[in-house]
Formats: sequence, structure tokens, C-alpha cells
Amino acid sequence: MWAEWDNSGMATNRLEILEQMLAADANNTFARYGLAMEFAKSHEYSRAMEEFRTLLAQDPNYAAAYYHGGQTLEKLGEVEEARRIYQRGIEVTTAKGDSHTRAEIEAALDLLPI
Repeated sequence: MWAEWDNSGMATNRLEILEQMLAADANNTFARYGLAMEFAKSHEYSRAMEEFRTLLAQDPNYAAAYYHGGQTLEKLGEVEEARRIYQRGIEVTTAKGDSHTRAEIEAALDLLPI
């Protein structure tokens, strides 16, 4: 796992760094997104969704959170909720003019079972 060294020479892992960043600033969307992604990567999908939901409540225009949040919901077996988050993500990315992320979200939505 990636580690960073603190002033005492002790390794600090990504989760600890991100949690420290959020402790210093609970509205740090970059740290919140990173924490959600770390939880998802560790197969801690419920914890990841808590972070994605908090992130989207803080910043409803954080486009990548719609895609990765939807992917996480799919892994949790929450297909209809994934569909809703993808649809909202398409609305947001369309309004922002973010055609690349919109295309990724549309592709994910198209792969959901009917």
C-alpha cells in the first residue's frame, strides 16, 4: 500500500492521510472523494457509499462521484439506486458541459439490467 513518511519517520497510509485531511476540513471534497475511492478499492462498499453520499450532499456537481457512486451501488446490488445516481449524474454533467464524464455515466447506465 502507498505510504507517506511523517516528520518522525513513521509511515502513514492513504486512509490515515485522507482522514486527517477531513478532520482538518470536513468540506474537503478532494479528500472525501479519495476516501470513498479507497473504501471502494478495499471492497468496503457501504463505507464508500457513505462518503460518496456525503460528498454529493456537499458538492452536487462533483461529476466523478456519480459514476463511481453508481459503480459502488451496483457492487452492493442496489441496481435501481445506481440507475438513479447515474441519471442524476447525466443531468449534472449535461448542465456542466462535461461530455466525457457524461458519456462514461451513460455507458454505465446502458449496461444496467432492465
